[in-house]
Amino acid sequence: MSIHKQLIEQEHIGLRLDKIMSFYDASISRSQAQKLIREGSILINNQQVKQNYVCKKDDILSWSIPEESIREIVAEDIPLHVVYEDDAVIVLNKEVGMVVHPTHHQLTGTLVNGLLHYTDDLGNKNSERPGIVHRLDKDTSGLMVVAKTDQALQTLMQSFQTRKVKRTYEALVHGVIEHDKGVIEAPIGRHPVKRLQMAVHDDGRYAKTHFQVLNRTNAYTHVACQLETGRTHQIRVHMEYIQHPIVHDPLYGSTFDQGKKGQMLFASELGFNHPLTKEWMEFFVHPPRWFEGEQHKLGFK
Repeated sequence: MSIHKQLIEQEHIGLRLDKIMSFYDASISRSQAQKLIREGSILINNQQVKQNYVCKKDDILSWSIPEESIREIVAEDIPLHVVYEDDAVIVLNKEVGMVVHPTHHQLTGTLVNGLLHYTDDLGNKNSERPGIVHRLDKDTSGLMVVAKTDQALQTLMQSFQTRKVKRTYEALVHGVIEHDKGVIEAPIGRHPVKRLQMAVHDDGRYAKTHFQVLNRTNAYTHVACQLETGRTHQIRVHMEYIQHPIVHDPLYGSTFDQGKKGQMLFASELGFNHPLTKEWMEFFVHPPRWFEGEQHKLGFK
């Protein structure tokens, strides 16, 4: 029997355990989660709970799955752009189009497949998300930190949950934002109709994004967005909410963007306290070529 442990992520606080279980283990459906919770194979803080348990801050989720049901993740020789590495962490620049971890729809070609080939040292190695502290959308490139030990994994996840991490993204958005900087403070939750989307609504969870204008054309704006919270699709939802959707965003973009592949968004800066030394570390990457190419097409100089 393989036992997995995970700190409940901030975006799942206040949600039912059976609903969010598949986020932590893609092999478990909601109905399977309900069965495993009843059987005591899914625990919160080492205690058995009910199927409708609402996740709380600092909850530790643990679950066990029979060995025969765990999918083998194949190590693959996938090029990784490593920015920094030591005994505890790997900081890398994820490529656009790369899925972070295996799912039911994609078992190979993910960042995790590449990490398993790159190193034998990953936190929570026997899980389906070894080393993964946080995620970027498939079509969002940029900086990520990966944990090489269990201790580093838990410490970094706690830093993300308590908002002690600096995350800055750059985006190209529709329209001209008049103010040079601003704050978007609007709750985000699951879209009531569109299953794959998030939306701003009163029943959502608190979300806050800071933005600063870097450049403008007569029709588009280049912005830097810093996350204060980490909701799913937060920047994409917030920019659409203020009527400046990200260029080419297939979910939240304008009519012009429908059917396009990949939003003009990348993670440019990442800062955190090292999980062992506690030293503040900060990393920066320049815009990728595909982003610069779109800037040129849209008239940015």
